[in-house]
Amino acid sequence: MTPIYNQLLIPFLTAMLVAITMGGSGTAPAFSASYGANVLRKSLIPGLFGIMVFVGAFVAGKKTAGTMGSGILPAEYMSFTVVSVALFSIAVTMLVSNISGIPQSTSQAAVLALAAPALYFGKLDTHSLFYEIIPAWFVLPIVSYFLSYFCGKYIYQPMRRRGLTIQRAQNENKRHIWDVVLIIMALYVSFAIGSNNVANAAGPLYTMTINELHIRESDHIVILMLATLIVAPCFGIGASLFGHKILRNTGKEIILFGKFEAVIIAFISGSLLLLASVFKGIPTSLVQVNVAAILGIGVAKMGHKNIFRKTQVRRFFGMWMIAPIISFVLSLLLIFIADKANMLH
Repeated sequence: MTPIYNQLLIPFLTAMLVAITMGGSGTAPAFSASYGANVLRKSLIPGLFGIMVFVGAFVAGKKTAGTMGSGILPAEYMSFTVVSVALFSIAVTMLVSNISGIPQSTSQAAVLALAAPALYFGKLDTHSLFYEIIPAWFVLPIVSYFLSYFCGKYIYQPMRRRGLTIQRAQNENKRHIWDVVLIIMALYVSFAIGSNNVANAAGPLYTMTINELHIRESDHIVILMLATLIVAPCFGIGASLFGHKILRNTGKEIILFGKFEAVIIAFISGSLLLLASVFKGIPTSLVQVNVAAILGIGVAKMGHKNIFRKTQVRRFFGMWMIAPIISFVLSLLLIFIADKANMLH
């Protein structure tokens, strides 16, 4: 194996590690609703999740991959060392979150891991970061919360008062239909994750490979497909290794919800992420959008005082604030060390 291919091995292996840690965190927004409603066995989740993430990345992930590949840090700076540092920082951040059992935004960790070298080189695209990506991180969860809240308050609650909820009104056959609908929604959310979160690892990998191997433009799509093919299946591995604890925290411990509410949560979460991916290519947090939808339904059913007293909710917000900072600081520190060791040239 030639030296350049030896160098490629490190970022590719690191990208696979990132995808494994992202898979653990991403399982929660995809399957916490169906798991919390006791529709799907946990042993089936990693395989279903991995397949749909893979499909979503191939069908709808190109635009977000472009953002992660050149929209934060210019493409010409995507070298072996820089990409390895960014991916390693993401992996460490996500590993800490997975061990703590708290679903974390892979996109926020990834964006800030790339923003650190961009800032260090004086090449940070502040317009893209501060006027598009970061505002979406705040706006989408708020939209998710209120959509879910209004669905809970003005659709679910009136149906419940009239005795039309699924639990009361439907026979056994119709309950099975709703089980199928809920599983479809989980697959839909997994597809949306593939359209957005796979790019966090595949985008930098794709751009680095083109730069370092001097790939001609006509072959760029092949390299993107290769990067996706390597990264996407690792999400399923991560779901198997880390997914159960996170599923329990989000699906069982925030709020006990039924199938009707679970469908609302999954549909709102997946649709918002898919819209961000397809129309703007914005890497955003499905985890936060999903938890916001769960909280919206919870407040509609229980009131805000009861739902926000939950211990897990407080832990979630704490980790969401800390983890992206860890990713940024670690990436910046490693880039500084690499520069002093003359590894950036």
